[in-house]
Amino acid sequence: MPFAKSPSPPPEPEPEMPGGGDQPHLVDRIAGELDLLARNVDILERLGGNPPMGIIRLSEAMHLPIHKVRYSLHLLEREGVIQPSADGAVVTDRAKEYLASLDASLTRMTAVIRHLQERAAEYKGRSGARKGY
Repeated sequence: MPFAKSPSPPPEPEPEMPGGGDQPHLVDRIAGELDLLARNVDILERLGGNPPMGIIRLSEAMHLPIHKVRYSLHLLEREGVIQPSADGAVVTDRAKEYLASLDASLTRMTAVIRHLQERAAEYKGRSGARKGY
C-alpha cells in the first residue's frame, strides 16, 4: 500500500522505578506524564510565535531529541492544535481553546495535589500509625 499512513510513534518509555523493579511507582508515572505535557506546551508555544517549523529545526531549537519532538507533534496534531504544512507544523485556531482547557484542568489538579499533601502531612504527623491489615 504505497499511500498507507505510517504507524503511530511508539509511546514514550515509562521512567524506571528507583532501586529497580518491573513497574514504576504511580507517582513516577504521573510525573512522567506531566513532563510530557510540559514539553508539548513548550513546543506549542514555540510554534505559535514562529513561522512553521519541522521536526529537525524544532529539535535543534529546543535541544530535544528528534524522537521526543516527533511524539509531541503527533500528540498535538491528534488534539487538533497543530497541523502539518509543506514548511513544517503550524498552530491551528484550536490552540487557544486547548490552552484554556489545560489551564482549567491544571487548576483542578493543583487542588487535588494540595489536598493530598495535607493528608500526607497528617499521616506523617501521627505517632501510632497502624501496621499490617
